[in-house]
Amino acid sequence: MGTVASKLNTISPLDGRYTKDIQKLSDYFSEAALIKYRLMVEIEYLIMLSDEKHVLELEPLSISDKSKLRRIYKSFSDDEAKRVKAIETATNHDVKAVEYYIRERLDKMNKKRLFPWVHFAITSEDINNLSYSLMWRNAVLDVYIPDLNSLIKKLKNTSKTYSTVPMLAMTHGQSATPTTYGKELAVFTKRLARQLEQLKSHKLLGKFGGATGTWAAHKVAYPKIDWSDFASEFIQRMGLEPNLVTTQIEPHDSIVESYHILIRINTILIDLCRDLWSYISRGIIQQKKIPGEVGSSTMPHKINPIHFENAEGNLGIANALLNHLSNKLPLSRMQRDLTDSTVLRNQGVAMGHGYIAIQNILKGFRRITINKNSMARELDDHWEVLAEAVQTILRKTGSSDAYEQLKQLTRGEMITEDSLREFVTHLRIPKKDKDLLNQLTPANYIGLAPKLVELS
Repeated sequence: MGTVASKLNTISPLDGRYTKDIQKLSDYFSEAALIKYRLMVEIEYLIMLSDEKHVLELEPLSISDKSKLRRIYKSFSDDEAKRVKAIETATNHDVKAVEYYIRERLDKMNKKRLFPWVHFAITSEDINNLSYSLMWRNAVLDVYIPDLNSLIKKLKNTSKTYSTVPMLAMTHGQSATPTTYGKELAVFTKRLARQLEQLKSHKLLGKFGGATGTWAAHKVAYPKIDWSDFASEFIQRMGLEPNLVTTQIEPHDSIVESYHILIRINTILIDLCRDLWSYISRGIIQQKKIPGEVGSSTMPHKINPIHFENAEGNLGIANALLNHLSNKLPLSRMQRDLTDSTVLRNQGVAMGHGYIAIQNILKGFRRITINKNSMARELDDHWEVLAEAVQTILRKTGSSDAYEQLKQLTRGEMITEDSLREFVTHLRIPKKDKDLLNQLTPANYIGLAPKLVELS
């Protein structure tokens, strides 16, 4: 991934400060990875073309030859990627450079007869749209989803552990009614799990129809072949869904749908980070001390919630990029322009920032624990949270001004256990209802919170 000196001189923090964190993504989104995916599409097309019985001029490839061809991309190295880039420097065309590189390899294999069939009747976008979608799909499946699964599992386990631990809930930053720490985390577990299922089931589309999506060159050369069926089968073999009605470019709608799922995941994670940040600020969650770590250059007592802050920042960058990708890619001037190519090269950057965020949230969870004493003290300072329960019982027993009575007692006032008990004593309600209210505390007024955890 480069020397320390080279990392210090990179412009992007993904290639410098965060190199180790996103190393797995390099196999999917680097320049070398893009070349490798293009090689794969070109070679698999050549192999399938050789199996087409109506293409009489192209002899079917032997099993051995197919294996040798596939080794070109399966064993593709950095040195070979440099060779492709050298060809690109001369041609000023990245996809043509891949074609010429394949010809070089065929020449060494004594297979010059295959030269005319490399990139036969297709356009660069036929190669690019499949390559970029496969890069994204494979990175999602191989790298992104496993880490997101780890985070969801961590949330689920933590929520179960603390399903019955009461804490003060807040609305508008003000004391509301009690909840449990586990139930609050279960909300995020449920939200993320739903998005994860959509991400897993989402299908990416691919196009393989030539210069303007009409298979014109294909049909001229071989009119007896059903080229739309051929393209459908090829796209499906590559692991994508066929999109047969396009311009020169696949319109990117399906990959944008995938970006939108990540945007929603990132937004949910921002919400999670902000909640955890607030819990730390309130002192109901505490962070473990790390020997040798410095929290502030001037305030030695501080342990800052850096992992959740780092995650929030990276999630914001990820969403900014994904939103731009989503807004730009479906737009193209007539058959195509190159703005999509420029933008698509950054899809890995967008995923990279979100991926770093997930790792930081996991790191953050590893160093936090709840402070039960602080949670209990905070609840005990807010007996007004039982006003909801009291007024609900009053409504149940027929009081027409229950809300108003409790509003007069509690709004803007400091309510203690004694003052609330005194209020309940003078209520004209059945004894069983008074007894019920007198048994309530901020700590046990948690409703179905523990059961809700089991639904996440």
